Amino acid sequence: MQNFPNPFNPTTTISYHLKESGTVELKIYNTLGKIIRTLVHAKRPAGSHEVVWDGRDDAGNPVPSGQYFVELQAGNAVSSRKLLLAK
Repeated sequence: MQNFPNPFNPTTTISYHLKESGTVELKIYNTLGKIIRTLVHAKRPAGSHEVVWDGRDDAGNPVPSGQYFVELQAGNAVSSRKLLLAK
């Protein structure tokens, strides 16, 4: 999983590759571990995928500058990455 640009303002593109099809969850967390945004919660086919985070929470409100984490869960595999929103 990668994202670009990083740091970003106001959007970043998160790319990931699935070896096989299955249910995917892609979530953004703050540094306290609170879920800020769920970007993907669906079945996806094998292959490369991209999703854009617009720097907003699930309610559509802009989030403040700072460090966030993106977590990808696909089957039993979980990976995470730091994101830096710089306004």
